[in-house]
Amino acid sequence: MKVALAFVNCGIEELEALLDGGTLTVYSVARPFTPDSPVTRSGVLATFTFASPAFDPESDGFEHPAFVANPVNANSVGTPGFARACKADGTVVADFSAGCGDREIKFSEVSCSHGAPVTITQFKVLPDGSWPEKLEYYETRPRSGYALPKNP
Repeated sequence: MKVALAFVNCGIEELEALLDGGTLTVYSVARPFTPDSPVTRSGVLATFTFASPAFDPESDGFEHPAFVANPVNANSVGTPGFARACKADGTVVADFSAGCGDREIKFSEVSCSHGAPVTITQFKVLPDGSWPEKLEYYETRPRSGYALPKNP
């Protein structure tokens, strides 16, 4: 989990409470360096709405999220790369790794297809520095036949 600068001093319970009635938007690859950066190179695959409360009060740190609907229908076609959690007013709280492999958010399917159901099957928190992507992959766009571009 990468927390937005405005919320770095919040504890887990405070972060969970911030998400009451908020959204979890799943994006394709090319996530920004931080949650404070806008998403410019990734497509929205699906959007989940957190219930209120957003997490089971008896759970231990983001383990049991509650959504208004799970599954939701995919908005687009693609492979999940990260998810951005926002408060009900749209303020960004945190980014989470998403997809297959050692990720914080896992789905019932490897990829999304427009109109098909997207189901979250796992939600956990990895330490900030343990995301599997290499730093040079952030905010990049792969091109067929070329090495991935480096960020400045």
